[in-house]
Amino acid sequence: MNAQRAEEIASSPIMANVTYNEESIYIEHVDKQNGTATIHPLVEPNKKQSVSVTSLKEQ
Repeated sequence: MNAQRAEEIASSPIMANVTYNEESIYIEHVDKQNGTATIHPLVEPNKKQSVSVTSLKEQ
């Protein structure tokens, strides 16, 4: 995934099916300049992490 698409998903009111390491995640914030996204697993909202947007997959 690219940073632009990740940002579109993060700002959309419609939940997109996105995975990181085959786990469903929620994109909280995208840093387009660094190409990273702050995410958390859908089942663990407190488990935030920053990852490269290229490692995210839209299903």
